This record gives sequence, structure tokens and C-alpha cells, in this order.
Amino acid sequence: MQPKSIRPVVFSPTGTSRKSAEAVARGIARTGGTPSATPEIRTIDLTHTAAAETLPADAVALFAVPVYGGHVPSLALKRMEGLRGSGTPAVLLVVYGNRAFEHAAAELAAFVSERGFVPVAAGAFVGEHSYSTPQRPIAAGRPDEKDIAEAEAFGEATGRKLASQGIAAIDVARLKDVRTPLIPLLRFIRFVLAYRRRQKKHPVVLLPACDAQACVHCGRCAAQCPTGAIARGYRTTPYPDPFLLQAMQDAGVKLMLNSDCHDRRFLLQSFAQYAHLVSPQSFTPAFLLNT
Repeated sequence: MQPKSIRPVVFSPTGTSRKSAEAVARGIARTGGTPSATPEIRTIDLTHTAAAETLPADAVALFAVPVYGGHVPSLALKRMEGLRGSGTPAVLLVVYGNRAFEHAAAELAAFVSERGFVPVAAGAFVGEHSYSTPQRPIAAGRPDEKDIAEAEAFGEATGRKLASQGIAAIDVARLKDVRTPLIPLLRFIRFVLAYRRRQKKHPVVLLPACDAQACVHCGRCAAQCPTGAIARGYRTTPYPDPFLLQAMQDAGVKLMLNSDCHDRRFLLQSFAQYAHLVSPQSFTPAFLLNT
């Protein structure tokens, strides 16, 4: 088989999966084309939006996703639901944070197989972990130059396989994790068990650190958030609107300002703004309860 196009399908909130996928695509293009025609590479980016498209049998679909807790992110699978193959060969990449990819590759293979794709190659690549910090680096800077070179070599091998064997399906379950050394594995198990005990006794919701006072409403965080959990400009217009406050005052409704806050440091965030908004409406202040 000599593919006419290569279609990387990426869900890559931090960009690591996309880097690996692009490197593999370049490798396939070098060995999978003809002397007179190099396959076109066109990426389907599902990081922020879903896509609906049927890929032809003369294309190569290259699925690349990160690994969350040993699985494919549910949001990534949801955004892939509109994609279909026509006996289209599929190359599967799972990118994990230097611990283990566990069931992710097999899950991705089962998902795409149900939608008309034929897994012909699969690989697991390392990317910098989402929790990596300068103080606690986890696969910091990965994929690095060596990783990219290996990804391109994997792509070249895949292109040669397609040229010599055609669309030959593989059993992705045969892709095995590298065995974790005993001591690091025991440390990880100890960490997980201790974390679960702490969460059961004193549940803690981990939230990203932010400084609301430093926000300039540029909208970059809303544009980058892969789940759409941040609404751009949401706090630029106070709620309730003045016409609602006026209607409440006319009806003699008593008004209480309170805070639904997940961090006590921001418990009184914007109270001054709302007090200024309410005062022109002739509401009579009663008291402020601050605990």
C-alpha cells in the first residue's frame, strides 16, 4: 500500500502527543510514498473541538492520545466518535508520563476498530507528565530530540510495512509495558495507598493555583482549556443585572450576598464590586457575616 494522505488525529492538551504524532507522520511520509508523490499530511486536532469525517482506505489514520491513569481520556474518545474509517489503516500512539501506559493502547485499538479502522501499528511514547514541575520533574522536556528521532524511525518502519504487507492487522494487546523496577514500583504503590486513605478520611479537591486579581481578561486560558471549563469574559458582567436588582427592590425582595468558594483565600472575592452594584438600588444593608 502506498497511502495518498496521512491524517494525524490528535488530542493533545499539552502538545506532547501532537509532537510525537507529527514525527511519526513524517517518517511514514518518507517511506510510504512513491518517488514521484509524497503523501499529504493533514492533522485533525480534537484538543478543543470534535470532528466528523470518514477517512478513505487509501489514507493512513494516525491516532495520538495521552494516557490518564492508564486509560485513554474519556473526552478524547468522545471527540473521536464522529470519525469513521473505510477499512482505513490506523497507527496508534499513546503518550504517557514516564510511568506506564497500561490499558490505553488496547482501549484505543478497540475503539477505532469499531469505527471501521484497521490497526496496523502501535507504539507507546514518553511525554512530560502534566504534574511535572521544576521542583519535581517527571519526564521533563520529553519528547526530546532522541524521542523525536525514534518516533520518526517508527514511522519509517510503519511506511515500509504498509508498502510490503499492505493493510495487515495487528494485535495491539501484544504491546507490553516496560517492567517497572521493584523499588520504584513499591514506592508508587505506597503513595497510591496513602493517597487513597487520606482522601477517604479527609477528601481534598485539587484545584489549579490562580491569582484572580492578576487576571487581565485576555482569554488565553479559556482558549487553551481542552474541556471548555473556562468561559471567556464570564466575570466582566456582574450578575444579577441591574434591571433584575431593580425588579427585586420594587417587589420588596430581601437580598443576600454570599460566596460559593472553593478556596478560603478568595472567600470575599468581588464583594466590594457587588456592594457597589447593589447600593444604588436602595437596598438597606443589614450585616456582613465573615467566618
